[in-house]
Amino acid sequence: MSTATYAGKRFRFTVDNGTVFHNTYAPDGTKLHWETVAGWGKGGSEDVDLNAAEIVPGVFLVGWTEKSGMTVTHAMNMNSNTVHAFWTYETENGRVGELHTGTLEEL
Repeated sequence: MSTATYAGKRFRFTVDNGTVFHNTYAPDGTKLHWETVAGWGKGGSEDVDLNAAEIVPGVFLVGWTEKSGMTVTHAMNMNSNTVHAFWTYETENGRVGELHTGTLEEL
């Protein structure tokens, strides 16, 4: 994953639901530190191990599982700085999934 164009960089990820994350990727692209800076879950942060693959040049499928059990998958288009995100989590009524879109801005 050392050729991942996001590796070693920090981005502001602004999601269509108003949530904003600061995502910092390890230099080798295998780890992520995310921090919620606005919106739902503000103040949360975690270090996670990434599973990633380049789908076509500059487009990466990146996924991880958080300590809470939430699963997250991003289709990150580094050519257009856009993301399609899908995450799942448990609720009292069972597991739910959400599909979102967002933009990346390098910090």
